[in-house]
Amino acid sequence: MSKIDPSLFSAHEHALEREACPQCGAELVIRQGKHGPFLGCSAYPGCDFIRSLAPNGRDIEKVLEGSSCPECGQPLAIKKGRYGLFVGCTQFPLCHHIASLQESDETQIACPACDEGHLLSRTSRYGKQFYSCSRYPHCKYVVNDKPIAMACPDCGWKIMVEKRVRGALRWVCPQKGCGKQVDQGSK
Repeated sequence: MSKIDPSLFSAHEHALEREACPQCGAELVIRQGKHGPFLGCSAYPGCDFIRSLAPNGRDIEKVLEGSSCPECGQPLAIKKGRYGLFVGCTQFPLCHHIASLQESDETQIACPACDEGHLLSRTSRYGKQFYSCSRYPHCKYVVNDKPIAMACPDCGWKIMVEKRVRGALRWVCPQKGCGKQVDQGSK
């Protein structure tokens, strides 16, 4: 015989207030999605009504006074997203304007692959810094280490990258076939 009382785990009608779907009148139920729980219509797929369980505006950190969206004219806000803080329009589902909160760290080093863009410092979703061409997606050149505006003495590639190898700071050619290293002393 079990010592657990099954009545402890049963839901009572008064504990959960039932809400009707505004589109079809069916009951709304809590469902689980890839971004967390949400309220969805129990008549799905006939009715596709959904509503977030999180309060609206939870991603807004601060509304910026005196700045307006260039697309719709509404105020801009500092928002918190998947990859950190950014500036976005307060009218989000209607207006999709976003801008970076950080000023872009543009190196004055020309992209060696396309010779049209410059290498920009960016941050991956895991927080690692890398350098890519400002003409992305037209040019997809990327290096993981800090680029140096110096041609490789062996292969002639237009940049070298700064690496710390066994405690010594070195400039290394990023080309796969080359790998030339120039010693810059130890720190």
